[in-house]
Amino acid sequence: MPRPLPNAQRGSRERLLIAQEAARLVRESGIHDLDQARRKAAGRLGIHDEALWPRQAQVEEVLREQQRLFDMDSQPAALRGHRESAVQAMQFLYAFHPRLAGAVLAGTADGGSPVVLHLHCDDTDAVQRFLHEQRIPAEARTSLLQLAGQASRQRYPGWEFAANGIAFELVVLPEDALRHPPVSSDDGRPLPRATLAQLRQLLETPSRQNAADSR
Repeated sequence: MPRPLPNAQRGSRERLLIAQEAARLVRESGIHDLDQARRKAAGRLGIHDEALWPRQAQVEEVLREQQRLFDMDSQPAALRGHRESAVQAMQFLYAFHPRLAGAVLAGTADGGSPVVLHLHCDDTDAVQRFLHEQRIPAEARTSLLQLAGQASRQRYPGWEFAANGIAFELVVLPEDALRHPPVSSDDGRPLPRATLAQLRQLLETPSRQNAADSR
């Protein structure tokens, strides 16, 4: 009868299994939220102890590995197209101090990934009025985010719409979030975000898959 694995080895193995399954779900099932994919993967594998779950960064790393193996014919072109569309959207929404976040910045976006933009405005209705004035049909949505200095995640309003076959998700944050940006629920570190200038620089150096963390 084989000996049971030590706790440290067992935890490492289960984290890898969840990360691999979560990455597969992102690639094959249209799930673009890494935390949602991680939770669904853990449920499928029957691993309910969150202490044995991988961090989202590990899921992202495994996802990149799978994309290099299976999606090299389509993913790089889709990523560039999404980043170019993000540039146009950030120019359009420049008055709201946009920051690019999510898979398009991380370099793991595929054809179905949304372009996630954090907008900053203390008047939460201003974005809605702007979209209405520009005759852009958008649906209301909310996002759970934790800002630096907050004890827990809170819901923030936003909007979603599609343009030229690409989905956009706008999250409206207070202007103070420029100085106290959203943080990871895993480790409390600031979420990677990019300004328009940083995104343009990223497009000029396509070999880079990650932008430096910024506010």
